[in-house]
Amino acid sequence: MSKYFHSLSQTPHRLKSRMLATWTPDQEVNQVRLRSGADMKRKLRWFDLVSLGVGGMLGVGVFVTTGPVARDISGPAVFISYIVAGFSALLSSLCYTEFSVNVPVAGGAFSYLRVTFGEFIGYFGGVNILLEYVLSNAAVARSFTEYMCAAFGVSDPNAWRIKVNGLAKGYNELDFPAVALVLLLTLCLCHSTKESSMLNLVMTVFHVIFFGFVIIAGFCHGDGVKTLVEPRGLTPYGVRGVVNGAAVVYFSYIGYDTVSTLAEEIQNPSFSLPVGIIGSVSIVSVLYCLMSLVLCIMVPYNEISKSASYAVAFRRIGWGWAGNVVGAGASLGIVASLLVAMLGQARYLCVIGRARLVPSWLAKVHPSTGTPLNATLFLGLCTATIALFTDLDIVMELISLGTLCVFYLVANALLYRKYTLIGQNAPLHTLSFLAFLSSSALAFSLWWKLNKPWWGLALFFATTIAVTAFFQYYTWWISSTANKNLLPPCPSKWSVPFMPWPAAISVFLNVFLTTTLKTLSFQRFAIWTCLVTLFYVLYGVHRTYEAEEIGRVEDVERHVTSTRVQPEKLDNVQAMTDFT
Repeated sequence: MSKYFHSLSQTPHRLKSRMLATWTPDQEVNQVRLRSGADMKRKLRWFDLVSLGVGGMLGVGVFVTTGPVARDISGPAVFISYIVAGFSALLSSLCYTEFSVNVPVAGGAFSYLRVTFGEFIGYFGGVNILLEYVLSNAAVARSFTEYMCAAFGVSDPNAWRIKVNGLAKGYNELDFPAVALVLLLTLCLCHSTKESSMLNLVMTVFHVIFFGFVIIAGFCHGDGVKTLVEPRGLTPYGVRGVVNGAAVVYFSYIGYDTVSTLAEEIQNPSFSLPVGIIGSVSIVSVLYCLMSLVLCIMVPYNEISKSASYAVAFRRIGWGWAGNVVGAGASLGIVASLLVAMLGQARYLCVIGRARLVPSWLAKVHPSTGTPLNATLFLGLCTATIALFTDLDIVMELISLGTLCVFYLVANALLYRKYTLIGQNAPLHTLSFLAFLSSSALAFSLWWKLNKPWWGLALFFATTIAVTAFFQYYTWWISSTANKNLLPPCPSKWSVPFMPWPAAISVFLNVFLTTTLKTLSFQRFAIWTCLVTLFYVLYGVHRTYEAEEIGRVEDVERHVTSTRVQPEKLDNVQAMTDFT
């Protein structure tokens, strides 16, 4: 304890030393990865990544969020909400792809932010991704119970849950089937990544076939446009309802970033990662739009069930047997999405453990299975605990908020890396552009939220386009007039086309969608932010300082000892230490 209190007394110095400390991509790929002991086994190819991305997203969104959003937020225009959210997710996936190809490690957003903006921003992004994964997996596991009830013909979606009097509403229905599913998948993932991937591939193929059945049957036996426009038109909640719905259904696109966390287990990352990430997001976006459209064709939006929406919809049109099939198919899809999400969350925690920001035993890779065993077990238990108690409505918007926050940070990091760390732009110029971009998006969003006149929206939007165009021209001019004697920067293995536009639009959309969420979600997010920041100040910064700063001095001393420096020359040790 005395040693710890001594460390706490040095907190300001250590924060100054570590908060903005960065690693190079080469250090992240090689030096830091060695801390896990054994390497993860490279067995995955591009089709594995596509199936993992598709499987990770399909079961999460369409069966969990579509019903509640269509009924209470967007109305029949929920398919437009999916288009908006899908476009934003596609732009974010482009940013992820360039990072994942050039920094092929299992840390995903955590590693990308750490090599760009420093340790604290990387840590903040990493723990928010973990929050998103654990909460979304718990929510999806509870939806599995509802659809399993439908598969067995049980009309009450809560029939298999145990209600406990005395607990607060939203936490008083214990879901033991969800807990059993999470624990079973945890054990599966501890065994092998490749076998888990093959299981997911089989389930995803059946799941896509099942989606085709739902889409075709729904279009053939629904009432078509008539149901879409009754009783209050296509957009009963207005354009704002469509946009608000897009922010909520963004939860549905959680999963593609899991593909980037598998970079250490891919045989050809520079080819497989772009195909896996962009391909899976594109496929899922099309399927989501069709599935949400067909739901509103079968049942008027105000009559859609919030639980097991598709199974109930088929029963309403007289296809009771199809309701059972939908329940079984949705359950299979939810299992596939859980498998992928739990695969990704363990890799995130493993790499955060390598950085010493959480206890390092979470970073250990089992030598025989090649999987992060401790991280998988720890997060599996956390997910199962939350799935036992917590209702979906409590966590849905908080999940979307955390996801949008991380994707916003990654888009900013790509712009800074592209134009400052790799390019010749001055840091202040790029940071000024990023600050203006975020401020403009925030002003546009607040103007929208406060129902101000439309000319303000047009002004903010036009100004953002003009400044982005000026930044593009300025960076081109700087690059073209740079000193010709300097060696040009090494080209990226894969680059986002038409930069800076995709990343800038991604920043703008993420800010805009974030501001449409409810105040309660921001309050919960603020509490979470305070807790993780406190953990960093009390634990993380001291562990990383000891591992990185003090460790360098010890490395120098070991080097001097191993080379048997003469006693009269030991005064050079201090010089070497100072230089380090």
